Amino acid sequence: MGLEQQLEGQVVLGRATDVIKWARKNSLWPALFGLACCAIEMMSTSAAKYDISRFGAEVFRASPRQADLMIVAGRVSRKMAPVLRQIYDQMPEPKWVISMGACASTGGIFNNYALVQGVDEVVPVDIYVPGCPPRPETLIDGIMKLQAKIADETLYREDSGVTSL
Repeated sequence: MGLEQQLEGQVVLGRATDVIKWARKNSLWPALFGLACCAIEMMSTSAAKYDISRFGAEVFRASPRQADLMIVAGRVSRKMAPVLRQIYDQMPEPKWVISMGACASTGGIFNNYALVQGVDEVVPVDIYVPGCPPRPETLIDGIMKLQAKIADETLYREDSGVTSL
């Protein structure tokens, strides 16, 4: 029996970039960053009824150094904005941000000096999840859209002079 016959069905061949992209999109680890009523809906997505673990995002991390996804759930005050930015800066690359709810996305009904009128003033946002508060199904849809976006991203930084991951 030849080597090819012995290894048939036991060896999977593929490109490293495909494996890395698959792992990135299917193992998102969100940072804990709930600010208001949207946080309750965010928490319920990890409960048994909605089971966000089907999408590889059930591991909410308390440390930003272990997270690659920030879900900003709720209104962001001007005093909280520097803290949010610091947590974002502490997250390792690659990292993504979901703005969850009307308050995080646009300030919602709170058009005043104390609140940031959109978290995109503080950190770059990849996906906006609408609603007040958005249902868990809407957050799951946002995570699925983020996964599709991650699958379409390139792994290499072509704009810099160095080709690296």
